[in-house]
Amino acid sequence: MIESSLTDSPGRRSVILGVAASDAHAVANQLIAAQLRAHRFEVVNLGVCTPLTEFADAYDAHPWAEAVLIGSLNGHARQDLRELPALRAAGRLDCPVVLGGNLTVGAHKRAGDLTALHALGVDHILSDATELLPLLDLLHAARMPVPQRG
Repeated sequence: MIESSLTDSPGRRSVILGVAASDAHAVANQLIAAQLRAHRFEVVNLGVCTPLTEFADAYDAHPWAEAVLIGSLNGHARQDLRELPALRAAGRLDCPVVLGGNLTVGAHKRAGDLTALHALGVDHILSDATELLPLLDLLHAARMPVPQRG
């Protein structure tokens, strides 16, 4: 079920949010959606257990979204994102893809794990939810046209 606060207004800041396909952790998803809405973002919340094709479908419907935000807490992000290169190549996710959560199984994380996720096409990996709003502000600033001086 898609929970959307979008009013189909390309002028407002918006994001697409969801939890990776093999992951049913809903609490963080709802907290992040609430935080984004409190900061006046329009949020298309795809919920839990979301296949990448559903993220792509949502981006097709809302191409002005600033980013696709994917959470993964069960440690299987790499497997859940294995179709990302094909979707990127097809132009179906032509926006920043941001990943956060517990991305790998095991207590010890390896640098190669993050490298592999970037190689799949993940643009930004967050280790803490407090990094999300500053990142979205940076992405937004990068998209804004530079004023012309005359």
